[in-house]
Amino acid sequence: MARLNHLFSKLSQSYLFPEIEKRIAAFQNAHPDSRPLLDLGLGDVTEPIAPSIIAALCKASLEMGQLNSFRGYGPSEGYPFLREAIAKHDYVDLGIHPNEVFISDGVQGDMGHFQELFASDSKIAIQDPTYPLYLDSNIMAGRTRTLLKTGRYGGVTYLPCTEDNGFIPSPPQSAVDLVYLCHPNNPTGTPFSREMFKKWIDYAKTHRAVLLIDGAYSAFITDPKIPRSIYEIEGAQEVAVEFRSFSKSAAFTGLRCSYAIVPHALRLFDFGATHSLHALWKRRQDTKFNGVAYPIQKAAEAVYSEQGKKEVRAQIRRYLEQAELLHHGLTTLGMTVYGGTNAPFLWVKTPPKTSSWELFDHLLHEQQIITVPGQGFGQKGEGFIRFSTFAKPGSLIEALARFQSNSSFLAGASG
Repeated sequence: MARLNHLFSKLSQSYLFPEIEKRIAAFQNAHPDSRPLLDLGLGDVTEPIAPSIIAALCKASLEMGQLNSFRGYGPSEGYPFLREAIAKHDYVDLGIHPNEVFISDGVQGDMGHFQELFASDSKIAIQDPTYPLYLDSNIMAGRTRTLLKTGRYGGVTYLPCTEDNGFIPSPPQSAVDLVYLCHPNNPTGTPFSREMFKKWIDYAKTHRAVLLIDGAYSAFITDPKIPRSIYEIEGAQEVAVEFRSFSKSAAFTGLRCSYAIVPHALRLFDFGATHSLHALWKRRQDTKFNGVAYPIQKAAEAVYSEQGKKEVRAQIRRYLEQAELLHHGLTTLGMTVYGGTNAPFLWVKTPPKTSSWELFDHLLHEQQIITVPGQGFGQKGEGFIRFSTFAKPGSLIEALARFQSNSSFLAGASG
């Protein structure tokens, strides 16, 4: 008799984003004649793929229809032309070799799969709040104990990200094996400083831990004092794996292309010997992954052309300008707002005695504005909601006008 994997029963009954979609659908069914919804919780981009990148995608697609240029299965780790471009442009002077770059179809998949390389009893640490994937993938792998009455899982070290610590956690006093860090963090929009990364690198060396860095939004970091990569700090290649994506920086959410940096210097000590994580990840990818399509990889390569870089920088700049507009507007209304300067997210405090889901429902029903409740990102996310600046510019202006009509309620968020 086939039996289910009982670990799935430990997952929260509702994943954050499907729950949001359910509430939106219920509202629309109940109010078919309401004014248009404004989505300020959007995790998807709204600007199309840049012209030079589309041109490369089309050219490579046409190649697939010609006998002398057709390509079938590509290398599971990605074509050399893209791996070389990434090492040259994203990691210039950081000592990252092209064969340490692994091309894949999304950071979410990579970070969910990478934990397969580690023992099932490995101790994990995650930021709170942060993206739900890190916890859920480890629940499925059996690394957590039962769900506690507090809403947290036993066996997990939670790293509080609060106003008191600027939403950036320090290393714990106890030893853990795997640490998930999001830079800049989704949902708080706050990046790690060089000094804080150094503390985490030192911690990982002391405890022989591995740092898994989600850098999906690293392209939005514009402050030169803030590192875009943990490899800018000495010693990181011995303890850290970094994941990045073309999804938000170059509008590849529909094309699916990302990459992981797995340094040769990163080795595990087990069974009285050292083991290369690079070799293990390659072995895993060879078995379970058939690679990203050639036209998509050629499109990603075009991101690094002079014209591609110009077009991508312009898109990122527009999203950050929208973040500045929304930040200013909400602050003017009396709300307490964090993030939005080196990330496309704003982390906004709810009014007193108002939960994040209550504010979500209030904005949906009273203002027809969609946000993301902070509680869905972790216990410490309660009392906040996340705004995204991927919305169309007109939506932001209209949303601020709607907020103005409800300013007395929202102003309580600064209390």
